[in-house]
Amino acid sequence: MENASKALIIAGAILLAILIITLGIMVYRQASGVVDSNAMDEVSVSTFNQKFLQYEGENIRGANVNALINTVIQNNLTNKGDTSKQIKLVSGDTCTWNGTAYPKEAPTAAQTEKSGSALTGKSYKVTTHADEKSGYIDKITIEDAK
Repeated sequence: MENASKALIIAGAILLAILIITLGIMVYRQASGVVDSNAMDEVSVSTFNQKFLQYEGENIRGANVNALINTVIQNNLTNKGDTSKQIKLVSGDTCTWNGTAYPKEAPTAAQTEKSGSALTGKSYKVTTHADEKSGYIDKITIEDAK
């Protein structure tokens, strides 16, 4: 009788160990799925932002600013349905776009399909702003370099 009770205790301990190991594996799989999706989100945000961050800085030549404007226009046309990936262009007080002087805000790429026409012999200051929630760049400010 004593052997039978010991066998039952051992069997119960084995079942309990199997249950604990199974729960541990389930928790690990759920956690790794979350980590993988966050890592993929970070990679996609970084890839998206890198297209525009390469133009950021002071004393950016007009030709590079024109390339940036064209990149923004192309991006906004490509991502028409996704508002989180739309980028707004904002100019300084004296910037001129496509031959028209805009006092504060340059036309967004959604408003115009023309390519940029910043003066190629001039220098500009380009700054980016990322949305706090999504991490995607949502605004680019282009000002005359001082």
